[in-house]
Amino acid sequence: MKRFLTILFVFYGTFAFPQKEVPLDTCYTWARQNYPNLKQSQLWEQISELNRENLKTSYYPQLSLNGQISYQSKVTEIPTVIPGFTGPTVPKDQYKAYAELKQAIWDGGISAANRELEDAVLKSHLSELEIEIYKLYEQVAQAFFTTLVIDQQKAVVETQEKVLQERLKTVQSGVENGVIEPSSALVIKAELLNLEQNKTQLEAAKNAANQMLEVLTGKSITSDLKLIYSGGELFYDAELHRPELRLFFEKANLLQSQMEILDKTRNPKVFGFGQLGYGKPGLNMLNDGFDSWYMVGVGISWNAFDWKNTARKKEVLKLQQESLTFNEDVFRQNIKLLQVQQKETVDKLKKMIQTDEELLALRAAITAAAESKLQNQLITATEYITEVQAETVVKLNYELHKIQLNEARERYHLIQGKVIK
Repeated sequence: MKRFLTILFVFYGTFAFPQKEVPLDTCYTWARQNYPNLKQSQLWEQISELNRENLKTSYYPQLSLNGQISYQSKVTEIPTVIPGFTGPTVPKDQYKAYAELKQAIWDGGISAANRELEDAVLKSHLSELEIEIYKLYEQVAQAFFTTLVIDQQKAVVETQEKVLQERLKTVQSGVENGVIEPSSALVIKAELLNLEQNKTQLEAAKNAANQMLEVLTGKSITSDLKLIYSGGELFYDAELHRPELRLFFEKANLLQSQMEILDKTRNPKVFGFGQLGYGKPGLNMLNDGFDSWYMVGVGISWNAFDWKNTARKKEVLKLQQESLTFNEDVFRQNIKLLQVQQKETVDKLKKMIQTDEELLALRAAITAAAESKLQNQLITATEYITEVQAETVVKLNYELHKIQLNEARERYHLIQGKVIK
């Protein structure tokens, strides 16, 4: 009955809780969603929306209330040409209160240009945020592949541990029968302790990498999650998809929008106006009494000469555009250099893996021969352990190089500009 329960428990534990596979791209998505500064995009959008609402008011009627009390030393006088006749005079003290309504009819296109500028500012800020997030992907990839490397190294160590444990049983049997010296068993036990220490170090390194992933992704990286990478072969593409290029483009649009606003400021403005007031005197300056009045009309304003102020500002923007173009060219050149270096790394690792495969076959044969010699007392246990360690090193390098190759491919894609969906 106990045996049946044990089998049932093992079966249930193996198949009832399968590991959930987590690809690298999923970790990218988690990291993006978990990035605290991502909320900045919502803030920038809200700020931009408020600014656009303010821009709409430029065509709304503007109402102002005004008041004025004044006294002047001289006023207009009508010369007396008829003896004994005194004409009306303008009062020296004047009082005026009025409401003025002003309506923009055409502002020279500044409102439309300001809306385009606001859009350019928003896109520029969002592009800067995308660059921050893209740097985050590089950290995620580093922690991800570190975990994969450690898992493979740990698997190799555990395999070698099992081999030595089986060999220890054989040696102990020989010791008990008096055909093998006791020191041989001690050598194997010492190597098993070394492997146990290696496992402890690998486990600590894996925990550190997992904790880094947890901080970046906001997800708990538990034992039921299996990190997998399925990037495939390296895809060479002449076109770059880096977010920095998008920022260069948006900054160029921003400078162009600023230049268009400068052009619009030189245009004349047409507006309508109306005034309704009460004061002394009214519109009739010869009436020395309080009176109500109104005035309506259409006006135009144009700054015909600004001492080349606008031209110099446009020249500054053109120089900034040239500087931006130079920066983009330098960035593209640096990316190209990184691509060349990374491609060489990929090719180097491919060749190293081919060599590893040849070494694995040779080392497996050498270890098998050493095992046979140990059984026949032709070599010591120390010499056998040396061959086992050499084979372990080759296996570790092989697994390490395979993951490094995938990491190098992924690194190339990130340098080129990987599109994260």
